[in-house]
Amino acid sequence: MRNPFLHGVGGVLSADIAVPEHERELRFYSKVLTMGATPLWQDDLTNNQGTPVIGLGARSPEYEALPLQWMPHIQVSDVAASVDRTLELGGQELIHAKGDDGQSQWAVLVDPAGAAFGVIPAADEDTDSTSHSDRIGCIAWLSLVVSDVSSICEFYEQVVGWSAAPADKEGGFEMRRPDGIAAAEICPKNDDNGSIPSVWILSLPVGDFDESLRHVREGGGEIVKEETEAGHAVIRDPVGVYIALQDGN
Repeated sequence: MRNPFLHGVGGVLSADIAVPEHERELRFYSKVLTMGATPLWQDDLTNNQGTPVIGLGARSPEYEALPLQWMPHIQVSDVAASVDRTLELGGQELIHAKGDDGQSQWAVLVDPAGAAFGVIPAADEDTDSTSHSDRIGCIAWLSLVVSDVSSICEFYEQVVGWSAAPADKEGGFEMRRPDGIAAAEICPKNDDNGSIPSVWILSLPVGDFDESLRHVREGGGEIVKEETEAGHAVIRDPVGVYIALQDGN
């Protein structure tokens, strides 16, 4: 079963980014993600059930150190331990928030391939994973394209508690939560995906796939890779950030 959008260790409940030209970016995403007779996203980029799913913030001096990438928030059992393992394995710590008692609350990290991600404390496990797998307006999937698949898989195994299992795609791996549910995939760089950088690509569902792609072009974005039959496209937004759209019907 594939479903990154679950509570518990290894689940990914949200993602965010701090962008320049914030108003332009907000207009772009609000149009691209809210197409269809029953849009999967509201104008404020929450889903139709009112759950915050992605956050589009302005790029203030406080966030200048953050790369221009959508950063998934991965739930872990121990934030401080994840930070320590990241540094030991050649990654970077960009932000490490702590409470007044010195306890780690959350952190923004970068893996050795250059992909940024957040780690947050694990929420309570879902009691009904089936209902969550069908939820509207959720992060549908995550993928990462890298040159050295095995080392990056091992990095995430040690840092966030995923385990790697061979995927359908040649040389790629599904990254599974401790309960066996797949949350993401890590794929080798090749001729087919060579134009996609080593950043976490969020796949977000849209209600009218063709109409969303039209708004991508009209809004100053670019379609980098389109798989028409699969209803999936990797796009680059007006400030150069990569993300994917998925037919939600």
